[in-house]
This record gives sequence, structure tokens and C-alpha cells, in this order.
Amino acid sequence: MSRMAKKAEQKAPWKRANPRKHGGKASKHLSPAKKSAAKVLAKRAGRPYPNLVDNMRMAKSVKQKGVRKSIKAGPKNAKKAVKRNTATSASRPWRTSA
Repeated sequence: MSRMAKKAEQKAPWKRANPRKHGGKASKHLSPAKKSAAKVLAKRAGRPYPNLVDNMRMAKSVKQKGVRKSIKAGPKNAKKAVKRNTATSASRPWRTSA
């Protein structure tokens, strides 16, 4: 069976049973930062508040590393930041910057 056929067979998230309840585990709550990020996603999509899919996306997402202070510092460290970023992107050609 192809990947596309499997995707079509899957139920919508709101029709599926909660896997944590099935496993006898307590549900985890979103952190305040992830809640606000879910609200931002909902606003971008034109919804007044986040839905299940927004919350699931935030729960699944991995915490990203924050921007280093040295990069934010200004022109004094700009050359270092550019050098650091180009070295990283050259070693990982499969990653594209947005």
C-alpha cells in the first residue's frame, strides 16, 4: 500500500481516540510558550482561538534553540554571526534557510 493511500485511510484527529488515555497515561499540558505559539498559528489561519490541530502541532514540535545574544548584539558581532551561519549551512546542504 502506498504512502498516499495510507494517508487517505487515516481518520481525522478529532475522530481518533486519545492514544494517551488508551495507554493509561495522564495527558500532558502545553507550556505557556507553546500555547501562545498555537494562538499565533490560529490567528494566521483566521481563527479566533487554536483548534485541536494547532495544539497537536505545538505538542509535537521540538523546542528550538533561541537566537544567541551575540548575534543580536549588533554590528560589532555581525561578521562572527555571518561566518557562523554560513559554516553551518555549508555543512548541511539539505537544510534551506527560510
